Formats: sequence, C-alpha cells, structure tokens
Amino acid sequence: MRVASQGANEWIDGFLFVANRPILDLLNTRPVLADKPTELLPDVRALERWLIASGMVTSPKTKAIVRGWRNSAAAAFLEQLVAFRERLREAVVRIESGSSPTDAFLTEVNSLLLQHPRHTSLHKRDGKVIREAVFRPREPADLWAPILDAGADLLAETESSRIRKCESCVIHFFDTSKKGSRRWCSMNICGNKLKVAAYQRRKRASGTSK
Repeated sequence: MRVASQGANEWIDGFLFVANRPILDLLNTRPVLADKPTELLPDVRALERWLIASGMVTSPKTKAIVRGWRNSAAAAFLEQLVAFRERLREAVVRIESGSSPTDAFLTEVNSLLLQHPRHTSLHKRDGKVIREAVFRPREPADLWAPILDAGADLLAETESSRIRKCESCVIHFFDTSKKGSRRWCSMNICGNKLKVAAYQRRKRASGTSK
C-alpha cells in the first residue's frame, strides 16, 4: 500500500493523503470543505478511484476488476464501508484521547476479519524467501480484506500516541516525524494558516503593550 508523506502530493485524484496510514486516509474521505462536512465517497466510482489512489488496489488486473463493478453488490459494500468508517472514527478518537476501542467494536472487527481474511504467499526474491499479500477479489465484499487488515494494524499499533487529529481541522494522521511533534494535517493546509494567525496575535499583543 502507498504510504503518503507530507512532502508528497497531498491531493491525488480528488482525495487527501496526508495520514501516513491508508486506513486513516479512509477516515479523511469525509473532510470539512467550504465550512461543511463533505462526503468524498458518494458513489461506487468514487470508491474505485480512492482504492486505486490509496494503493489498496495496485495490479492492472485487479484495477480492471474493480472498475467493472457497477452493480447493487458494489453499492451495498460502499454503504457498509461508509458506516464502518464512522465506527472506526469513533475508535480512533478514543485512541487519540488515551483510551481504547470499545469491546463491541473489536468484536465487530474480529468477526469481519474471520469472514474476510488477508491471504499471503511465499516467494523467492534475490535468494531470500519473502512473504507477500495475495489479493484476488471476485466480488465487492472481498475488498474488506485489505481494509480490515489495515484497520487491525492501526488498532494494534504500539505507538498509539502518534495517532492524532489535526489541531485545526478534522483530519487524522499517524505522526512519523522523528520528534513525534507533528500537530497539523499538513503545513500547506493548516500549519501555515495557524502560524500566520499566531504571528498576527503576537504582533497585536506587542503593539498594545507599547
């Protein structure tokens, strides 16, 4: 899966990628734009674009399969995924506050993991044996496998203190900086805006103190 960084192009095919974790980028498909929450996954075509842009779907064959889904099963999966996204958001907010996901949510994730396991296989490469994920979807519900696998990795993350929400907006991210001091979703989006506001406040305060 593609892991976005702050130095990379932050918007890809209409989606924001600043989270450093694809599953958090999924949460960020409902950002606040023009002062109101905006759903970036309104239909199956948008979901297909996000799956490809996020790196959840990579091979040409799999991309062709996903792009060919224009049926009620795909629409039903999207509806279920969006609902799951919001329950995952609640779990992430709990983690960010220093708590842990509810037992009910973990039970739900475990049930889905059993229904849609992530398969792997072994290969030789450069004289070494490597393990790779195998993803061969036959129907929309098979898309749960990589999404749930990424979700489970996030929920079991040992450095949960690095899972954060931007101090200025609703975007979530995983802080990969050396100092662990990242505060904003992006310097371009919120960082510079807050720095300018802080500078103006200091300037006003300095002026009034004279």
